[in-house]
Amino acid sequence: MVKVEARPDADGWICQVDVDHGGERTQHTVKVSAADQARWGRGDQPRDVEELVERSFEFLLTREPPSSILRRFDLSTIQRYFPEYDQEIR
Repeated sequence: MVKVEARPDADGWICQVDVDHGGERTQHTVKVSAADQARWGRGDQPRDVEELVERSFEFLLTREPPSSILRRFDLSTIQRYFPEYDQEIR
């Protein structure tokens, strides 16, 4: 389970993410810039941002355990580690 709560920030959104996956629980903070949301998102409302981050965590969780996911990162960081992210998340 991935639970995301987004709040507006100066240049986009800050998301608090709670992950409960395979009995492992972690918490993360993800920065989503306006450019990230325009590129990968499906709208610009809080729920749209939360949905993008949730999809992004589902993508990550198919590749690594929750404990391997950075605790704090910008959403665009994902594509540096996983080049296929850009194409798959759209």
